[in-house]
Order: sequence, then C-alpha cells, then structure tokens
Amino acid sequence: MENNKHRICHINPDWKQFSRVKRLFKISDIMPDFFFKKVVFLSGLAVLLLVISILVSLVIDSMPSIKAFGFRFFTVRIWDPVFEEYGALPFITGTIITSFLALLISVPFSLAVSIYLGGDFIREKSFFAGFLKNSVDLLSGIPSVVYGFFGLFLVVPVIRYLQTKFGIAPYGVGIFTASVILSIMIIPFSASLGREIIQMVPAEIKEAGYSLGSTRFEVIRYIVLPYCRSGIIAGILLALGRAIGETMAVTMVIGNSNLMPSNIFAPGNTMASVIANEFTEAVSHLHLSSLVEIGVVLFMVTTIISVTGKIIIKRFTVHT
Repeated sequence: MENNKHRICHINPDWKQFSRVKRLFKISDIMPDFFFKKVVFLSGLAVLLLVISILVSLVIDSMPSIKAFGFRFFTVRIWDPVFEEYGALPFITGTIITSFLALLISVPFSLAVSIYLGGDFIREKSFFAGFLKNSVDLLSGIPSVVYGFFGLFLVVPVIRYLQTKFGIAPYGVGIFTASVILSIMIIPFSASLGREIIQMVPAEIKEAGYSLGSTRFEVIRYIVLPYCRSGIIAGILLALGRAIGETMAVTMVIGNSNLMPSNIFAPGNTMASVIANEFTEAVSHLHLSSLVEIGVVLFMVTTIISVTGKIIIKRFTVHT
C-alpha cells in the first residue's frame, strides 16, 4: 500500500495537494447545509420568541387590571372611567356579534365568487375573468379607513332609511352596519383562497363526473366542493380572523357605545374599537391597564380561532 502511494506520488506529484483539496470540498459541501439549518432554526425560534414576548408584555402591563377585577372583568357590563369600574363584556359581545354576523353575510357571496371564477364558468384568460379577479384582489388591498368612509356616506344612510321604514330606532350606525362593512372587507380573502383551491381540483375528476352524465351543479356539489372543503374552510377562518381584528372601519360605523348592545341594530363597540377610541385618552393607570387586558383577550381569542382552524383543516384533510 505504501509503495502504491509512492508510485502515485511519483506519477502525480500533486497527489497530496489533490487530497487536501478533496477534503476541503467535502467540508465546503457540509458547511452551507449546516449554516442553512441554523439560519432556518433561528428564524423559527425568533418568530416563537416574538409571539411569546408580545403575550408576556401585554400580560405584565395588564396586571393592575387583573389584580383589581379578576374574572369579574369578563362578566361586568359597566365601563366607567370616571368611577374606575371596568368590564369588558359589552366589547366581547360586540366583537362576537359583528364578526360572526359578517361571516354569515359574506360566506354565500365569497363561495359563489370562488365557484364562478374557479369552476369553469368562464374562460380563464378572458377579459372579464381577468377584470373580476383583479377587482377581487383590489378589494383586499383597499385601506380600512376607505371602507369606513364608504360606510359613513353610503351604507349608513341606507340602513337609517330601512330602519325608519321598519319602525326601528334610526341610528344608522351600529352593529349591523359594522357587520355589513366587515362582510365586504372579508369577502376577497375567502374568495381568493377558495378560487385557488377550486382551480387545483384535477380536471380528470371533473371530466369523469361529466362523462357519467352529471350536470355542472352536480359536479360542483358532489365532486368539487368535497374535494376542496379544507381550503374553503381555511379561507373562511382567515376571513374570521380579519373580521375580529379589524379596527378603523368598525370604529367609524359601529356607534362607539360602551353599553351592552340590546339588538344588532343598536350602537356598540368591539374590543379593537374601544382600544382605538380610548387608548390615547386613558389618564389613569388602571384605565390603561384595562385596555391592555382587552388586548390580551383579543390576542387569546385570535390564537384560539387559529388553533381551532388548524385542527379542523387537518381533520377535513385526512378524511377528504
């Protein structure tokens, strides 16, 4: 073996240099992979630490309110900064009603738009299809304050006129008005995701349905929708998350009342809108701490909805 090495060295005097270069290349192949794994791991860890730090900072700043009111903070209907009595029940109720009512209004429209754009009703490269897709994408990019002005100048007068006709107190602004604006705002999110999921359905499956004599409605009802239901649910949950956290547009049309809403047409407040309204005006430490505690509740509600959505999507994906 030693003689072979000497023979190789004699034939090729750079054999030792070649061995060193070969080992260097092996190291250079390992190093990028090592650094890539570390960078990816640190990036994921940074996101986790960021979420934890947000939660910890909110909890620390809300401790005076937690110590003063405890669980009573979530059951009391009174929000009175003058007498330092704070209860978040009206805002939690307003958030739940506006979000789910907006979801109830928007789901039929978003689902219909998704099916129309992704269900072979129009040619994908036609002018009308491109115009409609761009319009849906444009709706998702409009600032929320623009939606607020739209609600104030157009939706509120219409709602007030209808309330007058049906003998309801003509506030115009209120929970129902905020729900209508929210439904318009969240339609693009669920519609865009639903369209992309529907377009991913294999053409062979749909053609098999048509070959068996199924109508277009039957293909959509029994083939397309069951195939992509997890994606549709994901779009709905994404829209719900947007509705719960929306602030500016809701603040402009909900009426900003700290009282418990008596019906869906009454003025009210959401957790996000009361923070936007009173955060800069909070003079006492307890008032500020109570607003931060509402932020903690909003953070937790959003987290619960996201986790629940992941579980539901995973369950539907397994059974699809």
